[in-house]
Amino acid sequence: MRVNEKEYTILRLLGKGKGGYSYLAEKDYSYVVVKQIHHEPCDYYEFGDKMEAELRDYRRLREIGIPMPELLDADRKEERLVKEYIAGDTVFDLVSRENLPEICLRQIKEMCHLLYKAGLNIDYFPTNFILQDGTLYYVDYECNAYMEEWNFENWGVKYWSRTPEFIKYAEEHVKV
Repeated sequence: MRVNEKEYTILRLLGKGKGGYSYLAEKDYSYVVVKQIHHEPCDYYEFGDKMEAELRDYRRLREIGIPMPELLDADRKEERLVKEYIAGDTVFDLVSRENLPEICLRQIKEMCHLLYKAGLNIDYFPTNFILQDGTLYYVDYECNAYMEEWNFENWGVKYWSRTPEFIKYAEEHVKV
C-alpha cells in the first residue's frame, strides 16, 4: 500500500472501525499502522470529512496530553494515515481473559479528567486501548464534544469488565 509515494508491506488486518480499516504494515524493518479511510455506512454515527476529522482530532488529543500513537504521515488524496504501532494487548483482550490490571482503570480515569476538562469524549470501546509497558494508549484518534450519555462512566465502563453488554458483544463479534 502506498502513502505519499512510500511503499508499505501490509502484514495483516488489525481491525475495522466506523471510519476505516487499520493494517499492521512494515517499512524498512519497522512496524507501523496504515489506516485506510472507508465510506461504508454507519447507522449510529454521522460523518463529515473523515480525513480532516482524523487530523483535527489527533491534534486536539495531543494538545491535552492523551497517550496515543504518533501520526507519522497522512495522504489526503488516498485517505490514508500512517501511525506509530503500539504493540500489546487491547483492553478488550485483557477483559476477555479476565486479566485487566487495575492500572488500566486508573489511567482511563486520568484520561477522562483531561478530556472532560477540555469538553471532549473519546470512543471508550476497549478495542481502542492498548496496554504497553505499563502505559495505556488510546490508539484511535476519534473524539467528540462531551455528552454525559457517552462519557466513560455512563457508556464506556459497560465494556471494561465482563458485563452483560461485554459478553453479548463478544459472543456476536469474536470468532473462537
